[in-house]
Amino acid sequence: MQEILETDKTHLRVVARKLPLVVATGAVLQPEETEGLTGEGWGRRVHTFYTLEGALALEGALARFDGGRLVVNIVDMPIKCPVAPIEFAFLADWYFRRRRMRDRVALAIATPLDGVFTREVCNRELAGILTRKDIDVVADFGTGEVDGAAGRLRSFDGREVGFDLAVVVPVHGGAAYVGRSPGLGDALGFVPTDPATLQAKGHPDVFVIGDAADLSASKAGSVAHFEGDVLAPNVQRRLAGEEPQAAFDGHTNCFIESGDHKALLIDFDYDTEPVPGHYPGRVGLPLLKESRLNHLGKRAFEQLYWHALLPGRDLPGITSTMPRNGKHLEALTARHP
Repeated sequence: MQEILETDKTHLRVVARKLPLVVATGAVLQPEETEGLTGEGWGRRVHTFYTLEGALALEGALARFDGGRLVVNIVDMPIKCPVAPIEFAFLADWYFRRRRMRDRVALAIATPLDGVFTREVCNRELAGILTRKDIDVVADFGTGEVDGAAGRLRSFDGREVGFDLAVVVPVHGGAAYVGRSPGLGDALGFVPTDPATLQAKGHPDVFVIGDAADLSASKAGSVAHFEGDVLAPNVQRRLAGEEPQAAFDGHTNCFIESGDHKALLIDFDYDTEPVPGHYPGRVGLPLLKESRLNHLGKRAFEQLYWHALLPGRDLPGITSTMPRNGKHLEALTARHP
């Protein structure tokens, strides 16, 4: 690109100048990548809630469901909002209890992970809640085929999980035009990104935000928001000929609805996993603990999002850097005495 700059009062000169590019192309669902997923049974006994059309079809399927085995299946990682499938399982448990038919429904989560979450302390807490709610976890399950007609999930290692109703989270990838841009995307179509400066690796004039990046941080709305607080000043520094700051720490913040008007809140970064405590400081919402206060906090956040965060207003205590004050970090060292 070129930019015309006024250098003094008497003349103009055209300066060839590279302007930063910000890639914010997100992630796309790729159900066609899994054998049989969009075949017989798709939209009838095999559903997804990751699209509006899919969520509406699933709503009808749940209303008609009169018992049997419901399996939530994560085909592969990464996915948008990694806790969403867990949250769905929690809410399905509550939904069937309210319909007085929970004893006729077997709930399970089939995941490619070795647990329901990637961080140890949080995984232990969530696994405990799943056990209490009688929701099975089928771990290390790499889905290779979905047989909607027979009601079977088949893994690459030959295992099978039967279902009467399957809620599938399809493979995610980057935007197709990222893959068509030589040297920009990886094999999945995501952009290899410096985890701290948010510059595309090998392309210092390209910055990446949100789900388009290949970062180890969650593909979640809170991450994109916190990244924005770092990315915008770094773009300004690049325009000024200065080096971007390595300021993003992977801060992630997420509510997890667990049913019965309760929720958990987790807050973590690249190096610090979710631990108990309070957010955003010693006084605040409880972390890694089911509570009605967290449910109310999530409901209140809907208004804060539309009327404060999107207009660009700062919220006291809510920063792009993960707060350590109020967290019980000794829970991490207790694992390894």
